[in-house]
Amino acid sequence: MSSVLNNDDLIAKDINNEKLDNNLQRSNLYKLLKSWWQARQQLIERQEKKMFWYGENSLIMWLLWQLVGYVVVAMALMLLNNIFGISLPLWQYVSLFVIQTIFFVSALAAKGQLANKLQRKIDNDELMREEALNEMIILAEDSLYPDVHAKSPISLEALDDYLDGQFHLASLQCLLQKEVDAGRLIMEQQPHEVGVLPPELADDELNEHASEITYRSTL
Repeated sequence: MSSVLNNDDLIAKDINNEKLDNNLQRSNLYKLLKSWWQARQQLIERQEKKMFWYGENSLIMWLLWQLVGYVVVAMALMLLNNIFGISLPLWQYVSLFVIQTIFFVSALAAKGQLANKLQRKIDNDELMREEALNEMIILAEDSLYPDVHAKSPISLEALDDYLDGQFHLASLQCLLQKEVDAGRLIMEQQPHEVGVLPPELADDELNEHASEITYRSTL
């Protein structure tokens, strides 16, 4: 009799330990997802910055912002003169605009180096994002994916509710896409270019279709 109770106690203990392990893995998965989301957001922002400042038509933007800089400085000098009665000699006005021009020419000359520096940051963001995604997949294999297969078929909306909204829909969809690519899940509606959208727009796009995007297990 006591041996039966001991066996029952051991089984209950194993179940509790398994639940604790799953909760810990899921908690770690949540943390990684937040890191991955932030890295993805930073990556997109830097890619947009590179396109704006160092893209094919960036020279026009540089010249435009330099012109805006001249206008801002001129307006500031006019306000100082009108409000505080501060008036500079002509040579100081000229010197100020010459210094501004020299600074602009120097920045323009260093444009290639600045672009390369930004590209290195983008490459580093890509690496961090990929590493976080790989770690997430390892954790998801023991925590998230079994739940999805057990509850299959399940919509992205229902899965998000089950996970208490801890995941961004875009990051959750990206994680599940790995199971789809491996052939273990079938996605019955393809999201519209979610992977190339900025994080906030990707979430908005998925919110509209989350109830229609269904995952079906092939296991």
